[in-house]
Amino acid sequence: MKILAVSDIVEPMLYKAFDARRFAGIDLVLACGDLPPEYLRFLVGAFSAPLYYVRGNHDLRYDTSPPAGGIDLHGRLVRWNALRLLGLEGSRWYNGGPYQYREAQMRGLIRRLKPHFWLRGAPDIVVAHAPPRHVGDAEDSCHRGFEVFGELIAKYRPRYFIHGHIHRHFQRDVDRMTEVHATRVINAYGFVVLDYETGQLAGRETV
Repeated sequence: MKILAVSDIVEPMLYKAFDARRFAGIDLVLACGDLPPEYLRFLVGAFSAPLYYVRGNHDLRYDTSPPAGGIDLHGRLVRWNALRLLGLEGSRWYNGGPYQYREAQMRGLIRRLKPHFWLRGAPDIVVAHAPPRHVGDAEDSCHRGFEVFGELIAKYRPRYFIHGHIHRHFQRDVDRMTEVHATRVINAYGFVVLDYETGQLAGRETV
């Protein structure tokens, strides 16, 4: 199964200079926030694949112009085929804008989801905008990750935790990934193609 994950910037390779031959076989599109809704609408049509998204801290247009054809995953455990997908939008609180959460708020949100995990099983993939704390995050108030994301990983061991928010250019695709317990944490800044079964990644240099 091939998953396209996108976040934070519009990639010409996936939009104005799109070549479908370079992205054959995409089964699922996951959007990790801070992307224009028209870009996500284009991806839905280009791949004819389901799109699940979370908002980033800058996605203010989604209230009036949500990505057509996409499914808002925030605060939900959704089954797609055999996979359970969990979405967690936004960033750490830094100036009071929408889609910003204090640590206690995000912790409470995840606590309310626990009955769903007990009844339906733990998530296979977490789709978030922000990263876990101390896993490729930064020290400024906006770009610190959430401590509770690390706790979620430690307890429920999703196979993948895919996020954006941290703008970083990677020399090698493998540098996007950090192993935490049994979970592979992946920074999807720009885009990355993930082979779900093998964990192999492909980015702009290798697709």
